[in-house]
Amino acid sequence: MSRLDIHKTYKLYIGGKFPRTESGRYYAVKNKQGSLIANMCLASRKDFRNAVVIARKAQTSWANASALNKGQILYRIAEMLESRKEQFIAELITQGEEAAKAKNEVDLAIDRLVYYAGWSDKYQQIFSAVNPVASSHFNFSNLEPVGVVAIVAPEEQSLLGLISMIAPAIVGGNTVIVLASESKPLTAISFAEVLNSSDVPAGVVNILTGKRAELTSQMASHMDVNTIVYCGKDAAVIKNINELASNNLKRTIFYKKNDWTSEESQSPYFIEKMQEVKTTWHPTEI
Repeated sequence: MSRLDIHKTYKLYIGGKFPRTESGRYYAVKNKQGSLIANMCLASRKDFRNAVVIARKAQTSWANASALNKGQILYRIAEMLESRKEQFIAELITQGEEAAKAKNEVDLAIDRLVYYAGWSDKYQQIFSAVNPVASSHFNFSNLEPVGVVAIVAPEEQSLLGLISMIAPAIVGGNTVIVLASESKPLTAISFAEVLNSSDVPAGVVNILTGKRAELTSQMASHMDVNTIVYCGKDAAVIKNINELASNNLKRTIFYKKNDWTSEESQSPYFIEKMQEVKTTWHPTEI
């Protein structure tokens, strides 16, 4: 007797759980031939606001975790992604990637996690400083996470681009809410399953699927988001983000590149962009 395949139900990832969107909406994801691949949750603005509340609650404890612990967790994510490598290659192929490019993208995604895991206890040494001052003080500059980061992930290279944005943000002590690729979201939710089994505390990474046109403005205008990262080239969207972000002096970061496989797509400066500099003055004996 023939049996029916059990198709995967793709949900959101908020606070370490997999809820459906509160709106009950979904949108169809199709391949290049126009055939249906899956129905994805169409996240609403309320879903995003809920994710911000959860990310804010998780941020302080995550920022206070040791550099060793954060590095170990990123390495654990890489281990779990390696163990499910074939699944991610298959999903990228389903979304339209060539087999060789899909394998290369998954390999680079794993390597990128290991790369940032290695920077966990080193970036402070690179970017912090003891500053020369004329008065009788020691003057130190150290990095601190900005807090809650909203990310509009790259549309292409949907797995590698997503990880290239998440890893430097969380290794620096931030919590994130990520809007996955609109047209190629399958690997984002599968990656959420990897996160969920990799010791990542609930609320540190939250992943939404949905329409950029609907959520980008909300991400830029939300008053409890400290930084927004936008991956794309739409000049009108960039202008709108800058205008909305100015209402609470939110930091804006734009990446217009299409190729996330290059060496320039990983750097400790990706961590530094999502950090604040705290300067401390300490008096010395005269």
